[in-house]
Amino acid sequence: MPQLVLRESARLRYVTFFYLYVMQGIPAGFGLTAVYNYLIGAGLTAKAVGTFAAIVGLPWTFQFVWGPLIDKYQYSVIGHRKQWVVLTQVVAALASLSLLLVHDPVAQVGLLSGVFFVHSVFASIQDASVDAIAISVVPVAERGRVNAFMRGGFLLGWAVGGAVLSYVLHNGGFRWAALAQTAALLVFTALTFTIKLDRADRLLPRFGRAPRPRVPDAGQAIATSPHDENPPLGWLFAELWRSIMEKHSLRAFAIIFLGYLGSYLFSNAYSFTLIHSLGWSDTSVSVLQGGWGSLAPLAVLLGGGVLVDRLGAGRLQVWVMTALGIFLLLFSSLAAFWAIKPVAFGGVVFISLADPLLSIAAMPLLMAFCRPRIEGSQFTTYMALVNLCGVTASYLNGWLLDVTTAPIIGLVCGALVLVLVVVLHRTAPHPALQVPAAA
Repeated sequence: MPQLVLRESARLRYVTFFYLYVMQGIPAGFGLTAVYNYLIGAGLTAKAVGTFAAIVGLPWTFQFVWGPLIDKYQYSVIGHRKQWVVLTQVVAALASLSLLLVHDPVAQVGLLSGVFFVHSVFASIQDASVDAIAISVVPVAERGRVNAFMRGGFLLGWAVGGAVLSYVLHNGGFRWAALAQTAALLVFTALTFTIKLDRADRLLPRFGRAPRPRVPDAGQAIATSPHDENPPLGWLFAELWRSIMEKHSLRAFAIIFLGYLGSYLFSNAYSFTLIHSLGWSDTSVSVLQGGWGSLAPLAVLLGGGVLVDRLGAGRLQVWVMTALGIFLLLFSSLAAFWAIKPVAFGGVVFISLADPLLSIAAMPLLMAFCRPRIEGSQFTTYMALVNLCGVTASYLNGWLLDVTTAPIIGLVCGALVLVLVVVLHRTAPHPALQVPAAA
């Protein structure tokens, strides 16, 4: 079996994190695009499908719990934190297989939600583990590009789960779609065993041997004992709280949080309007969102990763949020033309760009805030709160669409995002961002 050492090759880092995020994107695209749109097309109410999406996404808001546990027990002879990735992905694949218990997704939406919830619990732990590994092995100057590959992999996985599995769902049935997803997850899990974080790591553990000291991450002290490798939980939570509540970090994250929330609110409302009010089939919307809605952002992401390393995440964040706010205001004002398919198509593609473009700027910013030895805990806490945006948006849309319309939601969200841009202009940058990435 080849030895692929992650710390020693920038190209290998890009490829590895790309495929790890493809693995995460497939079930997300299947549940939150293919199945979500299928339930709308089957006639379920906005509240019902909103509740389903919220239940599926809820475990991702618990990542602030998983982060300290991952950092507490980060030592492993197969690679620091890698044991979490492998173990949780195996369990997530088994949870995916349990989707076979669902024979009629519409009639058994409660069971469907429960199975997806269990899968999301383990998938969210696996995601937190991958993020912690990325922060620990990726040099600061590469974080923008690596983040672009991570988000790009997620989008490609989302395309497969949303578009390809939607086709399988409608032509082969739910059972075959669930089996196809499970098979893909098992293949990716097997590939994970071929990756080493350090050359001294083992592909498989050997029991009865003394633990080795690891090669320290940049800027960290060398660990001298397993206790140093696995810090106390009390210390982890105390450091996490201090870092999260630091004034600059808290203010910067609040802007990122609200920007994501505005994007998610309109995106969910627009998808429901296309199917429920404008007569699009759920398959058409799923294929469009999983096809052009994922592949176009993928192309933008790979170029944007280089751009953020050169321009700086802070500057790019202002540009992206300005474009998003203007788009939401203009496109919502043109709601009378949404029935024209080229206009509706353009709306799907552009709103699909919002999340990855926000991520290009936001993820390196959040990584810069993370402190050594709690980087996994802190970053997964940030991600849990970002995921809370998606859950909140899904649930709120079920209620908002009963009292208002998608264009009104878009106008309000656009105004919110532009207000955030003004706040960004008046906010001093975080001290960690005042040092050039090349340093």
